[in-house]
Amino acid sequence: MASFHQLLRQNRNYRWTWTGQVVSEIGDHFNNIAVFSLTLAHTRSGLAVSGVMLARAIPAMLAGPIAGVLLDRMDRKRVMIASDLIRAVVALAFIFTVNWYGTWLLYLLSALLMFASPFFTSGRSAILPSIATEDELHTANSLTQTTGWTTLTIGTALAGASVASFGYQWAFVGNALSFLISALCISRLFLPGDGFRPKREALTETDVVRPWREYTEGLRYMRAHPLILGIALIGVGWATGGGAAQILFSIFGEIVFNRGPAGIGTIWSFAGVGLLIGGVIAHRMGERITFEGYKRAVVVCYIIHGGAYILFSQMRNFQMALVFITLSRAAVAVSSVLNFSQLLRHVANEFRGRVFATMESMLWSTMMISMTAAGIASQYYDPRLIGAVAGALSSTTAIFWGWANLSGRLPEPTREGVHPTEVEVHGEPTI
Repeated sequence: MASFHQLLRQNRNYRWTWTGQVVSEIGDHFNNIAVFSLTLAHTRSGLAVSGVMLARAIPAMLAGPIAGVLLDRMDRKRVMIASDLIRAVVALAFIFTVNWYGTWLLYLLSALLMFASPFFTSGRSAILPSIATEDELHTANSLTQTTGWTTLTIGTALAGASVASFGYQWAFVGNALSFLISALCISRLFLPGDGFRPKREALTETDVVRPWREYTEGLRYMRAHPLILGIALIGVGWATGGGAAQILFSIFGEIVFNRGPAGIGTIWSFAGVGLLIGGVIAHRMGERITFEGYKRAVVVCYIIHGGAYILFSQMRNFQMALVFITLSRAAVAVSSVLNFSQLLRHVANEFRGRVFATMESMLWSTMMISMTAAGIASQYYDPRLIGAVAGALSSTTAIFWGWANLSGRLPEPTREGVHPTEVEVHGEPTI
């Protein structure tokens, strides 16, 4: 199995994809910090911030089915470039919100930005088995996810300092430039033959005008493969409590531990460190873990995750709370990397777009419900109680997954994610 360094040095296509990911995700965090800060500056209302979060979550959920169908119909590379270019224009348009004291434009642009995102993120997941060999696939997945958690940890800190020093406009310009750089990186990808267009039968006129038939076909595919459906439901199980965490981190840092904005940043930072630790552990585990061992590992991860989150919510000592949130997020990261590696190995090429986009929609819809419930509950109940409930909800994932495994409902399907014809081209394009 290749190391991170070997993968980046030897695999040209993945190197360009990874470079685009680093730049665009750091730009995303510049946008997030600037938008949330600007919203509070204009309104002084936490409810307005919740409105921005929902304005982002709902379009991302709705875009999933559309993105999935298009990614399985068209050249995925071109769809990803189009997504980046559209997001660059939208990101730049946020400049108009700086001196616009109404909130509707922030909501609108946030919605447009997130509606375009699944076309890129699901596309990146769909092409990963095409640009990495079977020996490289687990390493590529581990590095992709670990990079996302690294940019979260570093990007939010850089964004906060940048907004404070240079203002909102430069953050939005930087976000727009990051999408342009990402589009340039993706344009450098090359595969021979059909390239990034999945092989499939020619579309009939009925298929063109009724894309929901293709989407439901993807749902039937997931249902027919219990492992794939089970992994999708793991994401839903995590999101029942994970959505609440997006609200609770701010409440715990600002109110429960009375440490102000610095407390919020510290909790997010230690959560990011936990994700990085878990990503490294999962990469090492993937080198030797069996399929049966993987299924048992998921149960252990969610018991640790939920239990540690409950302990985090009950700690009176801030330092101990940080220890438990780090442990909780490390367990989530181990499960996430191992789950995604299984998907990349087993999802057939012609269904990848729909499977990954559907999973993203399921995740966002559950997150939205969880965030809303936690926000409302915070007006009436102790945050520590809400945190304990959130941790318990996430832990139920271990119960259902463990039951499915013990009852034989999670057999290993045929490996369809990597085909002999999908061979990485390490040299420069010859066309």
